[in-house]
Amino acid sequence: MSLAQHSLAAGETDALWQADAAELAQRIRQGEISSREAVRSCLDRMDALNGSLNAVVRRMDAEALAAADAADTARRHGETLPPLHGVPVTIKVNTDQAGHPSDGGIAAYRDHMAHEDNPVVANLRRAGAVIIGRTNTPCYSMRWFTENSLHGDTRNPWDARATPGGSSGGAAAAVAAGFGPIAHGNDIAGSVRYPAYCCGVFGLRPGLGRIPSFNPSAKGHASITSQLMAVQGPLTRSLRDQRLAFAAMAVPDP
Repeated sequence: MSLAQHSLAAGETDALWQADAAELAQRIRQGEISSREAVRSCLDRMDALNGSLNAVVRRMDAEALAAADAADTARRHGETLPPLHGVPVTIKVNTDQAGHPSDGGIAAYRDHMAHEDNPVVANLRRAGAVIIGRTNTPCYSMRWFTENSLHGDTRNPWDARATPGGSSGGAAAAVAAGFGPIAHGNDIAGSVRYPAYCCGVFGLRPGLGRIPSFNPSAKGHASITSQLMAVQGPLTRSLRDQRLAFAAMAVPDP
């Protein structure tokens, strides 16, 4: 099912998955909505569309809802709230996130568990973001499409006959489909920019080193040079969210 076929179902005209991160963060901060409601809306949207898109290949429903509840408790207690407090986001599956495999779409790495967060993931957490899933990438993240033998093919949310691009095709498809207003991606030679073009969203490839990144789990099989070549960047549905997401990701790594 494509977005053209399932853009707005009956009763969905005010669904929170449609809001951008700036709106969600403001409404959560003001107590108009809860983080749980925002996260639940994106997970429900995933229920409706991800079966045909295969953009998110590792869902984190229980973990995400627990983090959303903690975010709501912090707001009720009057704590200082970071800029993305309670906002749902996704992480590309080639990037270390503690407690989850960094498989990079490679069958041999299906159990390659990360025990620490990549700095870009840690930055998003510190900014208050709630991670709801991990997005697909082609094998070795080195293709202009998003297909691999481990997770399968990702489809373009606007037309299943078309590619979502690569290598951040899962991220671009996820954000276009409403599986969170911000998706993390990375880019060496167009891997954020081309999927953004294919899926009709905004994508940014910052300068080398502008956003800190290193996969601790890759010490045995990937050189620091190869890791430094990949620039981290956000994919979003609104331009103002690019500024918000970039600021959150680009905090220097101590």
